[in-house]
Amino acid sequence: MEKKGVKPSESAASDIFSLLVETSDREKRKRKEELLSPLGVKEFFVSGSITIDKRTCKGVECKLCIKACPTNALFWRATGEVGIIEELCIYCGACVLNCIVDDCIKITRKRENGEIERFSTPRAFTILEHGVNAKKRHERVKAVFPTPEEYLKLYKPQMT
Repeated sequence: MEKKGVKPSESAASDIFSLLVETSDREKRKRKEELLSPLGVKEFFVSGSITIDKRTCKGVECKLCIKACPTNALFWRATGEVGIIEELCIYCGACVLNCIVDDCIKITRKRENGEIERFSTPRAFTILEHGVNAKKRHERVKAVFPTPEEYLKLYKPQMT
């Protein structure tokens, strides 16, 4: 089957490339699961990325992000900077929440529902988590309590 405007050789090349990317992603996920399973840490995000701005990082003075990381994905390098082991990072945001410098650590993560979240300050992280928790609370309340219409149907006084 030939796509419009695409030569058969180009189509095959793009299919091979997409297969290679999928295979690479599967291998990364498998490796990550193997590394995290002994720690008993559950991963909540489909994918993500973490970066540390080496110019603004005060790692020598504080090392708070390293202490806060639940999976030990952050470590102290001999060169005097904070290093990241991407396979161990679960993009939880503990490092951003404990960092003393705004916009030093930047996290981008994707939830299972496709929502992409970005934050780099403790304030942005807190606002984001508050919004997520508020949605969850609202859903629980809707599941437990009836709507006003349902309530009126159930408890409406019978007129005789």
